[in-house]
Amino acid sequence: MSSLDVFQCIEKRRSVRSFRDVPIPEEDLIKILKAGIQAPSAGNIQPWRFIVTTKEDLKMKLAEAALGQYWMVEAGVIITVCAVEDESATYYGTRGRSLYCIQDTAAAVENILLASTALGYGSCWVGAFDEMEVRKTLSIPRDVRPVALIPIGAPAETPEARSRKDLRQVVYHETYGKSRL
Repeated sequence: MSSLDVFQCIEKRRSVRSFRDVPIPEEDLIKILKAGIQAPSAGNIQPWRFIVTTKEDLKMKLAEAALGQYWMVEAGVIITVCAVEDESATYYGTRGRSLYCIQDTAAAVENILLASTALGYGSCWVGAFDEMEVRKTLSIPRDVRPVALIPIGAPAETPEARSRKDLRQVVYHETYGKSRL
């Protein structure tokens, strides 16, 4: 598959919730995971951990934990992105534990989504799940927090682009509320 440039990936990325039964080659999966670890992180701590799930029974349990989002089982893989809060807290205290590790893992999630798109796969950022059930299903220790589930696979759909707010609604000049555009 040919790769897209970053702006094409940003424009083309969609939340895909239907997949074809096509395995993801290991070399593509490695590229996607490597993109995840290239994300920026506070103090370069890299407090993320990735759990790659391909077994049907575990994918089913993750789908159940994700409030019954059973479409996830169709994906070739589900990557669970976790934050090791203590790693960020060691250097940044409470703010590291409650914010920086979440920001860092969110950056890794976006890199994974964009890399998946660049390689022609569909993906979806799933944040709605029962954290304790995901922990139990994947044997995640107490000091590691699951932040996102990312089903990835050969897309069986091409969702239309969803509307976005106009820049004038979200961009300010110098101070909050002062129109930039």
